[in-house]
Amino acid sequence: MAKSLSYFILAGLCEVGGGYFVWLWLREEKSIWFGLLGAIVLILYGVIPTFQPAHFGRVYAAYGGIFIVLSILWGLAGR
Repeated sequence: MAKSLSYFILAGLCEVGGGYFVWLWLREEKSIWFGLLGAIVLILYGVIPTFQPAHFGRVYAAYGGIFIVLSILWGLAGR
């Protein structure tokens, strides 16, 4: 269970972090390197769930809750 939770957290950080890097590139006019880094991190986000041992539907449903929590924490940290 700890392994699955670790994958969920890592995937969530990649999803939120990758999106944030793309946001910085497009909205905050940062270097294109932010966009490229964001793209790489978002690709990792797509790969990480494949390491989960459970069925895809169950994994993705459970991950949705983790993503919501991580998104809220990310937003609170940026205040």
